[in-house]
Amino acid sequence: MNFRIFIKTSLLLITICISLASNAEAIWVDVRSVAEHSIDKIEGDIRISHSDIVQGLSEKFPNKSTEIHLYCRSGARAGKAMYALEQAGYKNVSNAGGIDAARKERSLNK
Repeated sequence: MNFRIFIKTSLLLITICISLASNAEAIWVDVRSVAEHSIDKIEGDIRISHSDIVQGLSEKFPNKSTEIHLYCRSGARAGKAMYALEQAGYKNVSNAGGIDAARKERSLNK
C-alpha cells in the first residue's frame, strides 16, 4: 500500500513541476552588441550577441520549449538569431523587432 502512495505522490509532483515549467515567464534577449547595450537597454533582459545565441541560450535555457523573445536595433539580427535557434530545435522563439518595439510589446502585455 505504501508503494502505491509513493507512486501517486511522485506522479503528482512530476505533473506539478511540468506545469510550473510550462508557465514560466518568457525570456527576453537583446542580441545587439555590447556597445549598443551599454547605451540603451531594458533592465533585467539577457544580452547575447546574435552570433553566439545558440551556445549562450543552450547553456542557460536547455529546455527547447522555453518562450524566448529576441530583439536588436531593427529586427534583422533578431531574425538571424531566431533562425539559428529554430535550427537548434527551439520551438517557441519570436522576433520582437527593435528595442523600442520590444519595450512597447512588453508594456502592452503588463
